[in-house]
Amino acid sequence: MSELQREVSELEKKSATAARLFDIRRIIGGLFTLYGVIVTIAGINPSDADLKKAEGVDINLWTGLGMLALGLFFLVWLWLRPLAPPAPEHDAAGPEGT
Repeated sequence: MSELQREVSELEKKSATAARLFDIRRIIGGLFTLYGVIVTIAGINPSDADLKKAEGVDINLWTGLGMLALGLFFLVWLWLRPLAPPAPEHDAAGPEGT
């Protein structure tokens, strides 16, 4: 009986870890931060043709900074309010349902 309870506890811990690992805020924040860095670097030294196409606005730089800010927002949000592990559901009748 205690072996079954121990196995259930281990599975609950693994499930909570997987839920925290695949939190959508981590994925969105990581991707936006990565792409924001790449686009910001591309916008640091724009060519004259790029500036002419965008009517004098360094669109890569501003878009990259916006993406970077959004990505960092999601990562800070994840850090400040981590995902709570799901509460285990136990029947009042016990594990066997008797």
